[in-house]
Amino acid sequence: MENTVAEISAQKVKELREKTGAGMMECKKALTEAGGDMEKAIEILRTRGLAAAAKKSSRSTKQGLIGYHLAPGGQLAVLAEVNCESDFVARTDDFQNLVAELIDHVAAKAPRHVAELLEQPHQKDPSVTVSQYIAGKIAKVGENMGVARFERLVAGGPSHCVSIYIHPGAQLGVAVEMVAGKPETLARPEFKELAHDIAMQVAAADPKFLAKADVTADALEKEKRIQRERALAEGKPEKMVDKIVEGRMGKFYEEFCLTEQIYIKDNGLTITQLLAQKGKELGDAVSVARFVRMKVGETATDSQ
Repeated sequence: MENTVAEISAQKVKELREKTGAGMMECKKALTEAGGDMEKAIEILRTRGLAAAAKKSSRSTKQGLIGYHLAPGGQLAVLAEVNCESDFVARTDDFQNLVAELIDHVAAKAPRHVAELLEQPHQKDPSVTVSQYIAGKIAKVGENMGVARFERLVAGGPSHCVSIYIHPGAQLGVAVEMVAGKPETLARPEFKELAHDIAMQVAAADPKFLAKADVTADALEKEKRIQRERALAEGKPEKMVDKIVEGRMGKFYEEFCLTEQIYIKDNGLTITQLLAQKGKELGDAVSVARFVRMKVGETATDSQ
């Protein structure tokens, strides 16, 4: 019991409050009930209707940059998070050059994951591995650095292209693979503007899934359970609970599924409606194949 009490620090209560918007005492109670487990505490608060949603993003103090590579025509793209210890180092030429070199390496050598990337001979200096190359930079700068993650996106065909949006400050980046019915549509300014707007939507609204059909069974079951327990805790009649849950699931889809979200530039449109509208204007069917969103500090850096 002493360990659990020790875990419930003021900092942890503050973190839960920032993530959920719930009151300080409610956050402390939830953390105590959850034995200090942050995700479980969020679920407890949501069950009680005290938190709007379980956000995955954290207010991490980890620093770094989101770097990118985009080939002409958008047929190949790389998005990567590279971390360091301080914002000061993140702004230096040494670190920014390292990020650019790592991005170019991933684009050219196509590693499947971070562990494979680190073991590959470095494109610029094949006498050392990428891991050893990073170690040399660490020795020079005097601060730990590492590759947290990357995504290498190859467009799915001649009517596909990838668009990238990097938020000012390079702390947040998005890659979106768009699809048109005809390859020539990809070159039209209206299509490029649409792709950019969709990428900005992902950056601002943080969807977790592309469409309803992409919601995982685990995520769906968890959300339904939370909403069912919440309805019962509110004293709703048992026979009405299933209908209430289904009604609330609409809000879940609207928040977490890109195609169901309200368009940030026009709250009278969903993204599905926006795509249909732009398709008519372009005289071609347009859709989103996939997206990747990265924010600095959301994941742990692999050690070198």
